[in-house]
Amino acid sequence: MAASVWKGTISFGLVSVPIKLFVAARYSHISFHEVHRECGHRVQQQLYCSYDKRVVSRDEIVMGYEVDEDKMVIVDREELKKLQPASSSSMEILQFVKLSDVDPIFFETSYFSVPEEAGRRGYALLLKTMEDMKFAALAQVTMHQREHIVVIRAREQGMTLHTMFYQSEIREVAEFTHQDKVEPKEQEKKLAMQLIESLAATFEPEKYRDEYMESMRTMIAAKQKGQEVTPTTHPVRAPVIDLMDALRKSINAKPAASASKKPPVRSISSGSSASQATQSSRKSSKKAVG
Repeated sequence: MAASVWKGTISFGLVSVPIKLFVAARYSHISFHEVHRECGHRVQQQLYCSYDKRVVSRDEIVMGYEVDEDKMVIVDREELKKLQPASSSSMEILQFVKLSDVDPIFFETSYFSVPEEAGRRGYALLLKTMEDMKFAALAQVTMHQREHIVVIRAREQGMTLHTMFYQSEIREVAEFTHQDKVEPKEQEKKLAMQLIESLAATFEPEKYRDEYMESMRTMIAAKQKGQEVTPTTHPVRAPVIDLMDALRKSINAKPAASASKKPPVRSISSGSSASQATQSSRKSSKKAVG
Protein backbone atom coordinates (compact mmCIF):
# COMPACT_ATOMS: atom_id res chain seq x y z
CA MET A 1 0.00 0.00 0.00
CA ALA A 2 1.32 3.44 -0.96
CA ALA A 3 2.30 5.80 1.85
CA SER A 4 0.67 9.22 1.98
CA VAL A 5 2.95 12.27 1.95
CA TRP A 6 0.50 14.72 3.57
CA LYS A 7 -2.65 14.56 5.69
CA GLY A 8 -4.94 17.47 6.40
CA THR A 9 -8.08 19.28 5.27
CA ILE A 10 -9.15 21.20 2.18
CA SER A 11 -11.09 24.25 3.39
CA PHE A 12 -13.48 26.36 1.32
CA GLY A 13 -15.90 28.67 3.07
CA LEU A 14 -17.02 26.88 6.24
CA VAL A 15 -16.59 23.43 4.68
CA SER A 16 -13.56 21.30 5.58
CA VAL A 17 -12.73 18.04 3.79
CA PRO A 18 -10.13 15.72 5.39
CA ILE A 19 -7.85 14.19 2.74
CA LYS A 20 -4.55 12.37 2.22
CA LEU A 21 -2.11 13.10 -0.60
CA PHE A 22 -0.16 10.47 -2.53
CA VAL A 23 2.60 11.15 -5.04
CA ALA A 24 1.11 10.64 -8.53
CA ALA A 25 4.35 10.20 -10.49
CA ARG A 26 8.04 9.84 -9.85
CA TYR A 27 11.01 10.47 -12.13
CA SER A 28 12.51 7.12 -13.07
CA HIS A 29 16.15 6.61 -13.98
CA ILE A 30 19.01 4.14 -13.80
CA SER A 31 21.78 5.06 -11.39
CA PHE A 32 25.42 4.15 -11.66
CA HIS A 33 28.24 4.29 -9.11
CA GLU A 34 31.52 6.00 -9.90
CA VAL A 35 34.26 3.38 -9.73
CA HIS A 36 37.98 3.18 -10.38
CA ARG A 37 38.46 1.68 -13.85
CA GLU A 38 41.54 -0.34 -12.82
CA CYS A 39 40.13 -2.20 -9.82
CA GLY A 40 36.35 -1.70 -10.17
CA HIS A 41 35.97 -0.33 -6.61
CA ARG A 42 34.08 2.81 -5.63
CA VAL A 43 35.90 6.10 -5.41
CA GLN A 44 35.33 8.47 -2.48
CA GLN A 45 34.79 12.18 -2.82
CA GLN A 46 36.60 14.49 -0.41
CA LEU A 47 35.88 18.08 0.60
CA TYR A 48 38.91 20.14 -0.33
CA CYS A 49 39.51 23.77 0.72
CA SER A 50 41.45 25.52 -2.05
CA TYR A 51 42.36 28.40 0.34
CA ASP A 52 43.84 26.27 3.14
CA LYS A 53 44.95 23.62 0.64
CA ARG A 54 43.74 20.69 2.71
CA VAL A 55 40.91 18.19 2.98
CA VAL A 56 38.28 19.32 5.52
CA SER A 57 35.78 17.24 7.49
CA ARG A 58 32.04 17.69 7.11
CA ASP A 59 31.64 19.18 10.61
CA GLU A 60 33.82 22.11 9.46
CA ILE A 61 31.32 22.99 6.70
CA VAL A 62 28.74 25.78 6.97
CA MET A 63 26.49 27.36 4.33
CA GLY A 64 27.62 30.44 2.44
CA TYR A 65 25.71 32.84 0.17
CA GLU A 66 27.88 34.73 -2.31
CA VAL A 67 26.97 38.44 -2.26
CA ASP A 68 30.03 39.59 -4.21
CA GLU A 69 33.03 37.98 -5.84
CA ASP A 70 34.81 35.92 -3.15
CA LYS A 71 32.60 37.52 -0.46
CA MET A 72 30.27 35.22 1.45
CA VAL A 73 27.55 35.69 4.03
CA ILE A 74 27.95 32.70 6.36
CA VAL A 75 24.73 31.00 7.43
CA ASP A 76 24.54 28.12 9.89
CA ARG A 77 22.17 25.24 9.17
CA GLU A 78 20.47 25.75 12.53
CA GLU A 79 19.66 29.34 11.53
CA LEU A 80 17.98 28.04 8.37
CA LYS A 81 15.98 25.47 10.33
CA LYS A 82 14.50 28.23 12.49
CA LEU A 83 13.17 29.96 9.37
CA GLN A 84 11.57 26.87 7.87
CA PRO A 85 7.77 26.90 8.15
CA ALA A 86 6.17 23.94 9.86
CA SER A 87 4.03 21.77 7.61
CA SER A 88 0.42 22.85 7.97
CA SER A 89 -2.57 20.55 8.24
CA SER A 90 -4.93 22.87 6.38
CA MET A 91 -5.14 23.67 2.68
CA GLU A 92 -7.19 26.82 2.13
CA ILE A 93 -8.84 27.39 -1.24
CA LEU A 94 -8.17 30.99 -2.30
CA GLN A 95 -10.19 31.11 -5.51
CA PHE A 96 -11.63 29.08 -8.38
CA VAL A 97 -10.30 29.50 -11.92
CA LYS A 98 -10.80 28.02 -15.36
CA LEU A 99 -8.11 25.39 -15.82
CA SER A 100 -7.52 26.64 -19.36
CA ASP A 101 -6.37 29.95 -17.82
CA VAL A 102 -3.51 28.23 -15.99
CA ASP A 103 -0.41 27.83 -18.16
CA PRO A 104 0.95 24.25 -17.69
CA ILE A 105 4.45 25.75 -17.40
CA PHE A 106 3.53 26.53 -13.76
CA PHE A 107 2.86 22.86 -12.88
CA GLU A 108 5.55 21.24 -10.74
CA THR A 109 4.66 17.98 -8.88
CA SER A 110 1.43 15.97 -9.12
CA TYR A 111 -0.47 14.25 -6.30
CA PHE A 112 -3.59 12.10 -5.96
CA SER A 113 -5.96 13.26 -3.22
CA VAL A 114 -7.99 10.64 -1.34
CA PRO A 115 -10.75 11.56 1.14
CA GLU A 116 -10.77 10.27 4.70
CA GLU A 117 -13.93 8.38 5.63
CA ALA A 118 -15.44 11.41 7.38
CA GLY A 119 -14.88 13.61 4.34
CA ARG A 120 -16.34 11.50 1.53
CA ARG A 121 -19.55 13.50 1.07
CA GLY A 122 -17.76 16.87 1.09
CA TYR A 123 -15.11 15.51 -1.28
CA ALA A 124 -17.74 14.18 -3.70
CA LEU A 125 -19.61 17.51 -3.58
CA LEU A 126 -16.50 19.56 -4.37
CA LEU A 127 -15.38 17.14 -7.08
CA LYS A 128 -18.78 17.04 -8.83
CA THR A 129 -19.32 20.81 -8.62
CA MET A 130 -15.89 21.62 -10.06
CA GLU A 131 -16.43 19.01 -12.77
CA ASP A 132 -19.84 20.41 -13.79
CA MET A 133 -18.70 24.04 -13.72
CA LYS A 134 -15.33 23.22 -15.34
CA PHE A 135 -13.46 25.07 -12.62
CA ALA A 136 -10.21 24.27 -10.80
CA ALA A 137 -9.28 25.49 -7.32
CA LEU A 138 -6.20 27.48 -6.33
CA ALA A 139 -5.14 26.81 -2.75
CA GLN A 140 -2.28 27.53 -0.39
CA VAL A 141 -0.54 24.94 1.78
CA THR A 142 2.73 24.51 3.68
CA MET A 143 4.22 21.12 2.92
CA HIS A 144 7.75 19.72 3.25
CA GLN A 145 8.95 22.96 4.90
CA ARG A 146 7.87 25.10 1.97
CA GLU A 147 4.86 27.27 1.19
CA HIS A 148 3.11 26.16 -1.97
CA ILE A 149 0.41 27.47 -4.24
CA VAL A 150 -1.42 24.45 -5.65
CA VAL A 151 -4.06 23.87 -8.29
CA ILE A 152 -6.73 21.24 -7.55
CA ARG A 153 -8.60 19.80 -10.50
CA ALA A 154 -11.20 17.11 -11.15
CA ARG A 155 -9.74 14.02 -12.86
CA GLU A 156 -11.61 10.80 -13.56
CA GLN A 157 -12.66 9.39 -10.16
CA GLY A 158 -11.05 11.98 -7.91
CA MET A 159 -9.19 15.25 -7.51
CA THR A 160 -5.55 15.66 -8.41
CA LEU A 161 -3.38 18.35 -6.94
CA HIS A 162 -0.39 20.01 -8.59
CA THR A 163 2.12 22.17 -6.75
CA MET A 164 3.03 25.20 -8.83
CA PHE A 165 6.09 27.29 -9.54
CA TYR A 166 5.80 30.92 -8.45
CA GLN A 167 5.89 33.58 -11.16
CA SER A 168 9.39 34.59 -10.01
CA GLU A 169 10.59 31.03 -10.68
CA ILE A 170 9.59 31.06 -14.35
CA ARG A 171 12.69 31.98 -16.30
CA GLU A 172 12.90 34.91 -18.68
CA VAL A 173 14.61 33.85 -21.90
CA ALA A 174 15.17 36.81 -24.19
CA GLU A 175 15.62 34.60 -27.25
CA PHE A 176 12.11 33.20 -26.64
CA THR A 177 10.22 36.34 -25.67
CA HIS A 178 11.74 38.64 -28.30
CA GLN A 179 11.57 36.54 -31.44
CA ASP A 180 11.06 38.32 -34.74
CA LYS A 181 7.57 37.74 -36.12
CA VAL A 182 7.58 35.52 -39.20
CA GLU A 183 4.39 35.20 -41.24
CA PRO A 184 4.14 31.78 -42.98
CA LYS A 185 2.87 31.64 -46.53
CA GLU A 186 -0.70 30.44 -47.07
CA GLN A 187 0.45 27.35 -49.00
CA GLU A 188 2.91 26.47 -46.23
CA LYS A 189 0.13 26.67 -43.65
CA LYS A 190 -2.12 24.40 -45.73
CA LEU A 191 0.61 21.78 -46.09
CA ALA A 192 1.47 22.03 -42.36
CA MET A 193 -2.23 21.53 -41.46
CA GLN A 194 -2.35 18.54 -43.80
CA LEU A 195 0.71 17.03 -42.11
CA ILE A 196 -0.70 17.64 -38.61
CA GLU A 197 -4.04 16.06 -39.57
CA SER A 198 -2.24 12.98 -40.91
CA LEU A 199 -0.46 12.56 -37.55
CA ALA A 200 -3.40 13.48 -35.32
CA ALA A 201 -4.55 10.73 -32.92
CA THR A 202 -6.02 10.16 -29.49
CA PHE A 203 -3.44 10.51 -26.72
CA GLU A 204 -2.52 7.02 -25.45
CA PRO A 205 0.27 7.44 -22.85
CA GLU A 206 0.83 3.68 -22.57
CA LYS A 207 2.23 3.71 -26.14
CA TYR A 208 5.26 5.74 -25.12
CA ARG A 209 8.32 4.37 -23.37
CA ASP A 210 11.80 5.52 -22.47
CA GLU A 211 13.71 3.51 -25.05
CA TYR A 212 17.06 4.82 -23.83
CA MET A 213 16.32 3.41 -20.36
CA GLU A 214 15.29 0.06 -21.84
CA SER A 215 18.46 -0.03 -23.93
CA MET A 216 20.56 0.61 -20.81
CA ARG A 217 18.84 -2.28 -19.00
CA THR A 218 19.47 -4.54 -22.01
CA MET A 219 23.13 -3.49 -22.04
CA ILE A 220 23.56 -4.10 -18.28
CA ALA A 221 21.93 -7.55 -18.51
CA ALA A 222 24.16 -8.49 -21.46
CA LYS A 223 27.36 -7.32 -19.75
CA GLN A 224 26.36 -9.23 -16.63
CA LYS A 225 26.36 -12.40 -18.77
CA GLY A 226 29.77 -11.56 -20.18
CA GLN A 227 28.45 -10.33 -23.51
CA GLU A 228 29.42 -7.15 -25.29
CA VAL A 229 26.88 -4.77 -26.75
CA THR A 230 27.45 -2.80 -29.91
CA PRO A 231 25.48 0.46 -29.88
CA THR A 232 23.27 1.25 -32.84
CA THR A 233 23.92 4.21 -35.09
CA HIS A 234 21.32 6.96 -35.39
CA PRO A 235 20.41 8.64 -38.69
CA VAL A 236 21.55 12.23 -39.10
CA ARG A 237 18.86 14.53 -40.44
CA ALA A 238 19.90 16.96 -43.13
CA PRO A 239 19.02 20.62 -42.48
CA VAL A 240 15.78 21.84 -44.09
CA ILE A 241 16.61 24.01 -47.11
CA ASP A 242 13.21 24.14 -48.85
CA LEU A 243 10.34 24.21 -46.35
CA MET A 244 7.63 23.50 -48.94
CA ASP A 245 9.57 20.55 -50.33
CA ALA A 246 10.16 19.16 -46.83
CA LEU A 247 6.43 19.42 -46.00
CA ARG A 248 5.41 17.65 -49.23
CA LYS A 249 7.91 14.84 -48.65
CA SER A 250 6.69 14.45 -45.05
CA ILE A 251 3.06 14.11 -46.21
CA ASN A 252 3.93 11.63 -48.96
CA ALA A 253 6.24 9.54 -46.80
CA LYS A 254 4.96 6.42 -45.05
CA PRO A 255 3.87 7.06 -41.43
CA ALA A 256 6.79 6.83 -39.03
CA ALA A 257 6.98 3.81 -36.77
CA SER A 258 4.58 4.22 -33.89
CA ALA A 259 5.73 5.11 -30.40
CA SER A 260 4.95 1.53 -29.36
CA LYS A 261 7.82 0.16 -31.43
CA LYS A 262 10.43 -1.98 -29.74
CA PRO A 263 13.63 -0.31 -28.55
CA PRO A 264 16.59 -0.36 -30.97
CA VAL A 265 18.14 -3.81 -31.25
CA ARG A 266 21.76 -4.03 -30.21
CA SER A 267 24.00 -6.75 -31.55
CA ILE A 268 25.21 -8.87 -28.63
CA SER A 269 28.26 -11.06 -28.82
CA SER A 270 30.06 -13.24 -26.30
CA GLY A 271 32.95 -11.52 -24.66
CA SER A 272 35.10 -11.38 -21.58
CA SER A 273 33.41 -8.41 -19.96
CA ALA A 274 31.65 -10.35 -17.18
CA SER A 275 34.22 -9.26 -14.64
CA GLN A 276 33.56 -5.60 -15.53
CA ALA A 277 29.82 -6.06 -15.02
CA THR A 278 30.04 -7.73 -11.63
CA GLN A 279 32.39 -5.18 -10.10
CA SER A 280 29.74 -2.52 -9.49
CA SER A 281 27.45 -4.52 -7.20
CA ARG A 282 28.25 -2.54 -4.10
CA LYS A 283 25.99 0.12 -2.58
CA SER A 284 27.19 3.71 -2.58
CA SER A 285 26.25 7.29 -3.25
CA LYS A 286 24.73 7.30 -6.70
CA LYS A 287 25.20 9.27 -9.87
CA ALA A 288 22.01 9.59 -11.94
CA VAL A 289 22.16 8.92 -15.65
CA GLY A 290 19.42 9.49 -18.21
